[in-house]
Amino acid sequence: MKEKIENLRNEAKEKISEIKNMQELQDLKVKYLGKKSELTAMLKSLGTLGAEERPKVGSLVNDVRREIENKLEEAEKHFKEQALAQKLEKEKIDITAPSTKIKRGSKHPINRIIEDIQDLFVSMGYDVVAGPELETDEYCFERLNLPKGHPARDMQDSFYITNEYLLRTQTSSVQARTMIANEDKSPIRMICTGKTYRREDDATHSHQFNQVEGLVIDKKELNVSLADLKGTLEVFVHKMIGANLDLRFRPSYFPFTEPSYEVDVTCFKCQGKGCPLCKKTGWIELLGAGMVHPNVLKMNGYDPEKYSGFAFGTGIDRLAMFRYGITDMRYLYTNDIRFLSQFDRKDEE
Repeated sequence: MKEKIENLRNEAKEKISEIKNMQELQDLKVKYLGKKSELTAMLKSLGTLGAEERPKVGSLVNDVRREIENKLEEAEKHFKEQALAQKLEKEKIDITAPSTKIKRGSKHPINRIIEDIQDLFVSMGYDVVAGPELETDEYCFERLNLPKGHPARDMQDSFYITNEYLLRTQTSSVQARTMIANEDKSPIRMICTGKTYRREDDATHSHQFNQVEGLVIDKKELNVSLADLKGTLEVFVHKMIGANLDLRFRPSYFPFTEPSYEVDVTCFKCQGKGCPLCKKTGWIELLGAGMVHPNVLKMNGYDPEKYSGFAFGTGIDRLAMFRYGITDMRYLYTNDIRFLSQFDRKDEE
């Protein structure tokens, strides 16, 4: 038995020294250490030996087994190191070689407009407020003087999730939330920028677009008036689009303001002379605005006998198109690096 074990040891050492790859190593591991190997069979047969011979043979078998295991581990380590060296050599990079030109993008024009809007209004003492895009019918419509069944709801074809929840159609819902959250009923100066959603199905609109809403509320004795609204919008338009543009207020209708106005600006392309962009009128419609409706004040906890204010809102996508001369709204959603890389240069001009 001892001679057989020694012969097995020598045979295994010789075979291991001749291994050429990992597959051969795995085959030898099964042959000498597997469940059906000779060493395993010898350990199982120890019970047939005499009491004196059994521990000596068992010790010798275990010694040979450990020796073969160590030899196989050394061989495996060698092959792994060899494979790693080959991989490193194959993937070696010459760091002194000239680099290829890296394509560089640019901040998205909508993000540029949002940051500029927020910086402007913060400098004027406004707070920047955010609200949920998944909104309740109460805040999106009812608290803005649009009760269920109101005809003006048909103006906004909405994405309803349930009978109660929908994707907000306007950031005006944040105005209602701000008024409700202001338990002290102190003055409010806030803007909200964010995504809104409507079921639009024509070539000039997107189902998702960005808006900015502004709200000012103060005590009536401070006389927040249309003149304040006009002055605020003049600063806003001059900063966002151009310093030489004029504003024109046209009476309109919005359920949450009274009186309500559509606000036009001088065509930035022809400077009011008339061109195809402005349909020869010299004016381009930009935003909606007005004095906050007494019903809206009352429903959101403000006494309309003591408080007054104004509100305005416009599409940020539209502002980006006007500011940068973008002719097709779809460009804003392509993330084409050739399109985006223009705007660093445009802002420097």
